[in-house]
Amino acid sequence: MPVKPQTYRGMRDHLPRAMILRQFIIDTLTRVFELHGFEPLSTPIIEYAETLEGKIGDEEKLLFRFQDHGGREVALRYDQTVPLARVVAQYPNEIVLPFKRYAIGPSYRGERPQRGRYREFWQADIDIVGSASPLADAEIIAVISEALTALGFKGFRTLINHRDLLSGLARVAGVDEEQAAGIYRAIDKLDKIGPEGVREELLKYGLAADSVERILEFVQIEGAPDEVLAELAPIFAGDTRAAAALENLRAITSTLEEMGVDPATYVLAPRLARGLSYYTGAVFETVVDEPPMGSLLGGGRYDELIGLFSNRPLPTVGLAFGIERLHDVMEELGMGPGRSTVADAYVTLFSPELIGESLKLAAELRAAGVRTLTALEPGGLGKQFKEADRKGVPFALVLGPDELARGEIQLKNLRTGEQRSLPRSEAIAELAGQQA
Repeated sequence: MPVKPQTYRGMRDHLPRAMILRQFIIDTLTRVFELHGFEPLSTPIIEYAETLEGKIGDEEKLLFRFQDHGGREVALRYDQTVPLARVVAQYPNEIVLPFKRYAIGPSYRGERPQRGRYREFWQADIDIVGSASPLADAEIIAVISEALTALGFKGFRTLINHRDLLSGLARVAGVDEEQAAGIYRAIDKLDKIGPEGVREELLKYGLAADSVERILEFVQIEGAPDEVLAELAPIFAGDTRAAAALENLRAITSTLEEMGVDPATYVLAPRLARGLSYYTGAVFETVVDEPPMGSLLGGGRYDELIGLFSNRPLPTVGLAFGIERLHDVMEELGMGPGRSTVADAYVTLFSPELIGESLKLAAELRAAGVRTLTALEPGGLGKQFKEADRKGVPFALVLGPDELARGEIQLKNLRTGEQRSLPRSEAIAELAGQQA
């Protein structure tokens, strides 16, 4: 009995049309990353379990752990961040600080599969290691704006906050340290369960009603940096750490303005908590209003994680683009190349005697940068046109004995049905020009 063909739950096959969009996303992100001088880095999919354990907080339960053939405890890569910390600590003499790196590849989590969340997913990460400057934070956020604009997104917003504002909120609300973690978890659900849901969660933690109201009022503040900073300043008067966080956010947003980043693409949002425990400073997350998908990407400053491997603190800031989420949103909105094949042209085979001439034509097209398919069997032009059309190739070329004698090509637009005779060089130049 044949094995039933099926995909492991929470993982996906990506057929050509999906892969063309994914490659467009990856190529676009790579180009923007490299324009900012980020360098490529790749790490293994498998790490020793102890490398990942104790680094990702409550999410550690999602690790895919197993024993290798030697009985060693290993785990699949959870994200690109912890491996980066290991690499920086492992190769201190080969990495020049500040180190700007990007990494694109799959990670694995034992998620409950749902729209936008998968057990195998691709991320595109960028990080700046070895700089505590707010300019580093601002450049990461600027890359978000540039990359999403290059992909064709409109109406996105990057929410920016600082971890010390959240801890300051707990102090201002009169909440002890043990209750603070519950506050952060509740606040992080605001977009999903709304203010009433957050109120119920906070009351469950035993907070006084007046403290709950102060927290709710605080987390619903959002807007332009100058306005939000002015509103938050009196709330944290006398709290040194929170005041320093406000100044840090002021420096970051001022730098964004100096970099020419569109102010409509980012806001300060004190509700933003971010789930991972290793963030120590500014945090950010980018959302789109339609379709509802949650965050497209997120990140922040984590100045202590690398020190867990190297015994020295190394300030670091970074973010991760979720390729799966970008793909799903772009597919739903009809963004990207909108192609089902990579080929631009399909060279038909008129007859067995002209196969060689048709292959020469295909070679000339490829040399001119035109991605070209050729038929594999001669005869039956109608059948060949149908094959090319089903594959989504926009143009078919016919080279028969009459065209060969005249130095011409029959160029058929498979989308409109228009067919023209053109000089061979002109036909090649026209197709090549469409790729420029």
